Amino acid sequence: MTAKRLGVGFVGSGFNARFHIQAFQAVRDADVLGVWSPNNKHAADTAALAHRLGVGAAKAYPSIAAMVADSAIDALWLCGPNHTRIENVEEIVDAVRSGKGALVGIACEKPLARNVAEATRVHDLVQGAGLKHGYLENQAFAPQVVEGHALLWARGASLTGRPYLARAAEEHSGPHMPWFWRGELQGGGVLNDMMCHSVLVVRHLLTKPGAPLSSLTPQRITAHIASLKWSRPEYAKRLQQLMGKDVDYTKHPAEDFASVTIEFEADDGHTVLGEATTSWSFVGAGLRLSAELLGPEYSMAWNTLDSGLKLFFSREVRGKAGEDLVEKQNAEIGLMPVVANEAAAYGYEAEDRHFVRVFLGKEAPLLTFDDGLDVVKLLMTAYQSAEQGKTLDFPPKGLDAFVPAVARGTWKP
Repeated sequence: MTAKRLGVGFVGSGFNARFHIQAFQAVRDADVLGVWSPNNKHAADTAALAHRLGVGAAKAYPSIAAMVADSAIDALWLCGPNHTRIENVEEIVDAVRSGKGALVGIACEKPLARNVAEATRVHDLVQGAGLKHGYLENQAFAPQVVEGHALLWARGASLTGRPYLARAAEEHSGPHMPWFWRGELQGGGVLNDMMCHSVLVVRHLLTKPGAPLSSLTPQRITAHIASLKWSRPEYAKRLQQLMGKDVDYTKHPAEDFASVTIEFEADDGHTVLGEATTSWSFVGAGLRLSAELLGPEYSMAWNTLDSGLKLFFSREVRGKAGEDLVEKQNAEIGLMPVVANEAAAYGYEAEDRHFVRVFLGKEAPLLTFDDGLDVVKLLMTAYQSAEQGKTLDFPPKGLDAFVPAVARGTWKP
């Protein structure tokens, strides 16, 4: 590794990895040099995207170990499916410990793993190998979240008192790939898939800038999950036709709606609340990310569909379905919001810049695998609360060994 540039390799070649590669157009001191995927063609296609965008001379590797062994690769971005996380991390750590290759650090997409036991395993493997680690929660790096958080604390909280309520939501019509819909592979439904964003965002907003997230201690958690849309017979049939025979929501549904309220105790003794909602049953233009922060004399609001650009297409404009206007796009006619640079708007650009600088030794990490493990603990407590139908003190008994009923295939809406 040179003092100026970081060679980056990607584990995974899907939708999320491609978002990051787009974001690297705004990263000045790194090059995307490698991609590994169990599907060689997908790896080659994603490497070709890096070439087209001019973000690095990426090539496809036959294995993760081979990518680690290449001295040009300094850090890895883990963007593979949840059910492959431990397998992927074990291969990385084995290659490093055996001397086949050397890495500076690993950045991992959310969630860190499917449950607390797996997240602890990932955390301990990477920590034990002496690698730097970063937890990739893009929404904490979204420009409006960063600016709103800083300004409200500087101008509002400093004069009238700390904020006491944060809200966050992520909503769309459902994931891209079949494995997301399968509880045993993904680790749950929408709560595990997307609440990982929202519970961290509310904690982040309620935390004073510069202070660790641990300055807010979770006290009690109340959660609810439901299958509102995709277990209805007509939609379960449609989902199976779209995602394949292994996705059968008449027999093994996962939740498509989740809500959670977290009561925190701040280090100054105040009680503050975080409310989060996530949905795969949202019908709108496409992906909607939103957040609010409220205090004694101030508030902020963020909504990605308030994009500043809208297009209108009449009934006569009958083009192909796509996602050129907004992620998870649901329509192509009518009045449509356009998110002009999604990689920037959703926080990927700032996130990737930050973790490149972390691995180059230029910044301290804002989020690590410690934070990722904490998120999984909150998610698993939320599942326990939803299954038991009551508020739970945090951490509840049996958390380390708990696996949600959705992930075990036994949940009934």
